[in-house]
Amino acid sequence: MDEHQWLAQRFEESREHLRAVAYRMMGSLTEADDAVQESWLRLMRTNANEIDNLKGWLTTVVAHVCLDMLRSRKSRREESLDASPAPGSPPPDLPAVGRHRSDPENEALLADSVGLALLVVLERLTPAERLAFVLHDMFDLGFDEIGGVLGRSAVAARQLASRARRRVRGGSPSSAATQSQQRRVVEAFLAALRAGDFNALVSLLDPDVVVHVDATALPKGVPPEVRGAEAWARQAITLARGAKLARAALINGAFGVVIAPRGRLFRALQLTFADGRIAQIEVIGDPTHLRALDITLPDN
Repeated sequence: MDEHQWLAQRFEESREHLRAVAYRMMGSLTEADDAVQESWLRLMRTNANEIDNLKGWLTTVVAHVCLDMLRSRKSRREESLDASPAPGSPPPDLPAVGRHRSDPENEALLADSVGLALLVVLERLTPAERLAFVLHDMFDLGFDEIGGVLGRSAVAARQLASRARRRVRGGSPSSAATQSQQRRVVEAFLAALRAGDFNALVSLLDPDVVVHVDATALPKGVPPEVRGAEAWARQAITLARGAKLARAALINGAFGVVIAPRGRLFRALQLTFADGRIAQIEVIGDPTHLRALDITLPDN
């Protein structure tokens, strides 16, 4: 058996585990299979002789792939049997090990093992929270390894998992009481931006807040990702020219911010909340993504 065949066999032994990790991350069997396929491709580009724990290495790789997919996801994708690749069909020039052979019974068991209710709650976590919770609470990965995937410290990874755990146990965040609290935070957030009140703005943000800005909404000279409440607050106050036109709105069931001059949607800030503060901000300007958002303006 040559090295390539040996690696294919080892990958096959880990495939179901990797698929389970990816499914809990993505909530989609099709996307889970895509993530597993990408982990195989990355293995092929790596010197396997330098990997001490192949299953552990593959687990962190597939988690990293899923994290990238979640962050770049434009809108929630729906499973479509018509759009799925033919069962067992790998891309050209790739071994069949990289693509899972469809088995409806196996897929149903996988979905049942997670539970639709949990998947719905996981969808409401930030990508980083979801990864930390899934890898630690479901697959018992250490926080050192999780922090390595996230590019954060083990302490920060532990905090993300703890925050995610509280939100999962708390159930749906879309209750009227929660929405009322979210609206108060968003209104205070907008007031702080309009007043240029740095301290007030920082107080409304999680200290480890992560802000992502898509390419369409990215001002010149501004990085696409900013981490930390104080760092982003300084930048936001400097660039808050549109704050006068911004207003609170329900975006996909949670409160966020929209900017719509003359009634035409121009920007949306999709917010994720944790412990009464804003933990993640997605600044969206891409027209296709904006059209995919479910936006409702609340009654005054």
